[in-house]
Amino acid sequence: MPAVKTTYLCQQCGAASPKWAGQCPSCSAWNSLVETVAAPRAVARPRSAVQAVAGAAAISPIGEIESAEASRLESGIGEVDRVLGGGFVPGSITLFGGDPGIGKSTLLLQLAGRLAPRAPVLYITGEESAAQVRGRAERIGAVVDGLNLAATTDLETALGAIESLRPALAVVDSVQTLTSGDLAGPAGSVGQVREVASRLAEAAKLSGTCVALVGHVTKEGTVAGPRTLEHLVDAVIYLEGERLGSTRLLRAAKNRFGSTDEVGVLEMRGDGLAEVSDASRFFLESDETPTAGSAVTIALEGTRPLAVEIQALSATAGYGSPRRATTGVDTNRVLMLIAVLARHAGLNLTSHDVYVNVAGGLRIDEPAADLAIATAMASSLRDRPVRPATVLAGEVALSGRLRAAVRAERRLLEASRLGFDRLITGAARGAAPDQGRGLVVARDIREALGIALED
Repeated sequence: MPAVKTTYLCQQCGAASPKWAGQCPSCSAWNSLVETVAAPRAVARPRSAVQAVAGAAAISPIGEIESAEASRLESGIGEVDRVLGGGFVPGSITLFGGDPGIGKSTLLLQLAGRLAPRAPVLYITGEESAAQVRGRAERIGAVVDGLNLAATTDLETALGAIESLRPALAVVDSVQTLTSGDLAGPAGSVGQVREVASRLAEAAKLSGTCVALVGHVTKEGTVAGPRTLEHLVDAVIYLEGERLGSTRLLRAAKNRFGSTDEVGVLEMRGDGLAEVSDASRFFLESDETPTAGSAVTIALEGTRPLAVEIQALSATAGYGSPRRATTGVDTNRVLMLIAVLARHAGLNLTSHDVYVNVAGGLRIDEPAADLAIATAMASSLRDRPVRPATVLAGEVALSGRLRAAVRAERRLLEASRLGFDRLITGAARGAAPDQGRGLVVARDIREALGIALED
């Protein structure tokens, strides 16, 4: 068997080098050469009539090709299926990332246990022994027929296990622990991670197996390894949350078979991760009495409306510049709203420390949360609670004007289900104010604060 040849490719310019060097000889980039298996160069041959016939036979009208969307594999956990777009697509490869100890291995072992009674599942562990995985499986109730374990760090062994078993789902925990014998680099190196992911993706496409990879993350929170790792997979799912808290959120950073706007809400318990049946009530405080510095908004995460409590605290600043600290919202957005309140609502927070927090560990990025954030800060400054049974949703412009929240009727319906009787928002373009169904329209931030903070 001929020896496998390797080369070194620059991650910046793509130039090849026969040996490693600290600096790329073509673009002069430092530490950009990565060991890669060199593919044999094909010999150019004149095309024959047989090749032309074979090429024509490979062409198929798109209407005659069966869609993979119709045969999705449901995971058994509804929140995971929501983020994936309905379940795993056969032949797809999904990358799960998250901070250490957040519950990635627990979640995938639960998925494997839910799927195993319906179809064979293979769990490949490179970080733990089979006995350690068995112990976790006993705790979360995943010791079921159809679930198979393989403890190995060799890529060829893992591929052989997938080929022999042909499972419906193959879990690899983690992609940074597998190594290919064709490369000399250590496990977790850029070349090894890219080669492992490429070979697993090829095996998934050929066998129709759904492959789920566990990926380590960097201190910035992104998946460790080359950026091409995210291009090789079909979906990138992040498991977020505080290690000491119980809330876990699933978000898709990339999904070729579904939306990236959906969010899944899970709760960490002693027997593993459990679905949250009513996410809106889960993120609201149990105390029904409104307090100063608190406002409720209905945020849209994909197609799901979530009732979220925005908390704000303003305190007289000491020496030096006032402090602004935020959790769950964009700090620059809060700074803009502080300036709008000072200019158009007569609320001066320039001499106050301001703290803004989203209860429950959720992060909100949509502009419709502006009105709730501004109202919470005004409520804390005036020490006056928001009127009971009121939610707020609307985008605040630099001029102080309010824009209506997208799909306000859907938000109002969710608010009514939770016991709120009115939604304060801005006026939609070309629409007349509708005061009859609990939808209260305000023209600007001053008018909205007057309605929300009335005695």
